[in-house]
Amino acid sequence: MAAIDQIINFYVSIKDDRRITTSHISIYMALFSYWNMNNGQNPVFINRNSIMKIAKINGLGTYHRCMKELTEFGYIEYSPSYHPVLGSQVCLKQL
Repeated sequence: MAAIDQIINFYVSIKDDRRITTSHISIYMALFSYWNMNNGQNPVFINRNSIMKIAKINGLGTYHRCMKELTEFGYIEYSPSYHPVLGSQVCLKQL
């Protein structure tokens, strides 16, 4: 799927989704940037600190809540890694 289609479909999907906040959008955009740098291929491997910095999210609780909810709401698939070197795995779902 082309990057423009992915982003358009995301915004169409969230338009009427009252559960989505600016924090969710910010984190999704940071994840999208990783996905785009990976030529639109899933999965992407992320580093929590990098995503938080790009998304301008400072609270760990906010980050974890948003990642959990983006997964529950069907926007991403998230497999956290507890290894200090290996990144967590994220797939952006086609919407």
